Amino acid sequence: MKNVFLTSALCCFLALASCSSSDDSSSSSDPTPVINTAAQGTWRVTSFVDSGNDETNHFTGYNFTFASSNVLTASNGTNTYTGMWSVTSDDSDDDNPSGDLDFNIGFAAPADFEELTEDWDIVSYTSTVISLIHVSGGNGGTDTLVFTKN
Repeated sequence: MKNVFLTSALCCFLALASCSSSDDSSSSSDPTPVINTAAQGTWRVTSFVDSGNDETNHFTGYNFTFASSNVLTASNGTNTYTGMWSVTSDDSDDDNPSGDLDFNIGFAAPADFEELTEDWDIVSYTSTVISLIHVSGGNGGTDTLVFTKN
């Protein structure tokens, strides 16, 4: 009986010891590569889906510039809106597919641009496409946002 207990306890200990922690310091939590990618050139919104509603057309003709000092501008040649942006490490244990990074966007106006104000999770990014997702904590709606480099 004593051997059964010790064997069971040892198996439990080994199982727990082999689990990995989600708080590792992997390179996916380093915001620098994403910041460098976004800061290169201008971008356009090629998809914005707000809780199932395609609202991409609200951003047609706008070029987005992710500049230094966290300044974000959107301009269509007639109108220019200024906001903020950053990429930050997020230690929360969500199911962020790109690790623990948030792509933060903030606009105070106009209303269509305020819709982009979120702490987006990065789905993927390349030198030409940045794909983001946000799952609302309130209503559970899912928003997706895709920037494509000009």
